[in-house]
Amino acid sequence: MDKPYVSLVGMDYSELADRALQEAFAQASQRANSEVHVISVLPVTTDFPGDAVSAYATLDEKPLLEKALQRLRAHVDQALERFRADYPQTPVQFRVISHAHVDTPVHGIVQLAADIGADLIVVGTHNRKGLERFLLGSVAEGTVRNARCPVLVIPSPPRAESEIPLAPPCPECVKARAASGGKDFWCEQHSQRHGRRHTYHQSDRSGGESNFPLVYR
Repeated sequence: MDKPYVSLVGMDYSELADRALQEAFAQASQRANSEVHVISVLPVTTDFPGDAVSAYATLDEKPLLEKALQRLRAHVDQALERFRADYPQTPVQFRVISHAHVDTPVHGIVQLAADIGADLIVVGTHNRKGLERFLLGSVAEGTVRNARCPVLVIPSPPRAESEIPLAPPCPECVKARAASGGKDFWCEQHSQRHGRRHTYHQSDRSGGESNFPLVYR
């Protein structure tokens, strides 16, 4: 039997992780032979220099892991039911396997991906920037940097108040580009603003020996 297409999702029970899980289900449903693995990582501490020590080091980890696995399975089952309800015409023939590990999140995800021969890791990201990203860290970034397979990063929904507002394209400019076959980028009005100095990157010019920018002055 051929090796299944294996995807792995990191689950921290956030909305973003659920979005990643739904995407993994969607990817798996498009393949005849696929598996979706989901990992919940119980935290470790780094209180000792050079060491990652389990937060549960003084306790019996086995019952904690069993409890974490039960919670994860119940959560994944609910997510799978939501996926079936949202896409009733989509066949759900893939296997879903849950894992609970004690580890750091990034290492736990990339190590399990290597262990199971994952073809894809799916993780969510908070789109944090600047100081917030530095202080809180980024599991998504660490996973991308350390994984040995492709990583699909699912962003959080954009917040309108924090995004740069974009005006719709000028319909006359669109018409000008279509009518000229791409030779003219701007309509008569906007050519006054863009026409004097603008840089175009064009790779299909006839006789061109390189893809250097064409600069119009």
